Amino acid sequence: MGAYLLRRLLLVVPTLFGIILINFAVVQFAPGGPVEQMLAELRGEGATLGRLTGEGGGEVRAPANLDQRGGGGGEGPVGTYRGARGLDPAIVAEIERAFGFDKPATTRFREMLAGYLTFDFGRSLFRDKPVVDLILEKMPVSISLGLWSTLIIYLVSIPLGIRKAVRDGSRFDVATSGVVLVGYAVPGFLFAILLVVLFAGGSFFQWFPLRGLASPGAADWPFWERAIDYAWHMALPTLTLVIGGFAGLTMLTKNAFLDEIGKQYTVTARAKGNSERRVLYGHIFRNAMLLIIAGFPAAFIGILFTGALLTEIIFSLDGLGLLGFESAIRRDYPVMFATLYIFTLLGLVMQIVGDFTYTLVDPRIDFEARR
Repeated sequence: MGAYLLRRLLLVVPTLFGIILINFAVVQFAPGGPVEQMLAELRGEGATLGRLTGEGGGEVRAPANLDQRGGGGGEGPVGTYRGARGLDPAIVAEIERAFGFDKPATTRFREMLAGYLTFDFGRSLFRDKPVVDLILEKMPVSISLGLWSTLIIYLVSIPLGIRKAVRDGSRFDVATSGVVLVGYAVPGFLFAILLVVLFAGGSFFQWFPLRGLASPGAADWPFWERAIDYAWHMALPTLTLVIGGFAGLTMLTKNAFLDEIGKQYTVTARAKGNSERRVLYGHIFRNAMLLIIAGFPAAFIGILFTGALLTEIIFSLDGLGLLGFESAIRRDYPVMFATLYIFTLLGLVMQIVGDFTYTLVDPRIDFEARR
């Protein structure tokens, strides 16, 4: 197992490099980059340039008479962007330098990779803060949503799936299958909107808050009051993700147990006089739960980085999903690539953890023996 894990860890490096390289190359051809957005803002509003993060974290300001400065659009850096027509080439060059686009793409890519080796992701182009600080600031929201939602989904889905398998074809199985079907069919963000309308002051009740993870001034409260306030804020977002995510795991659990119930070793265990509970939890459970338990890391990553985006937007939770979405819209490349790098790295590591979990659940699995 040690050699297998080492090979998987070594494969993380070229995989990360390939993903980042492909996305970096795609972004170079995408229209509406940060320079073009700034130029469009200058031409549309005729205002000052504002604050731009330069090398070393300094600020770059446009001249006060920017709206009076003319210039041709065919020479120098101005010809690079259609939105630069009518602006002084020196202003366009200064914007490019402030955003780091005065360097060739290959140089920027090498510098980005060198920084990533030490988790130095640079500074945000529009927020004037280090990217690491932004990610650490948003991380608690996303981890809270992902962790609690995944745990509750497992605590609900596994007992429900076992119960459905044991009572396959009964009224209970048919009734709960209807609920599962609704969970499959209705997108999670619709559940979020429904919960807001019903319980967060939309049209009926205002029982739950609609913004953030803590009430104003909660930092000065006793620990138990802060814990209750945190649970109060997390209730609706977590319920949204649980409703939208329990259906698949419930049916996976049911089908896994049904498959094991029909096998010969189960018949043999019953023939030896074991009780149904002993057969279910002493023989079937370990085999049936292999895929389910080993899939926990991947499920957590899926909810943490994909399922929570719309939930964060609807409930005004400023987490990693919302940060990545806003950065993509604004073409904040340092934040975009940093979140992509972290998401990819965590996903690859969690896949390795999932493989290791297989061997913990069932020691008979030996990845070294595979050819």
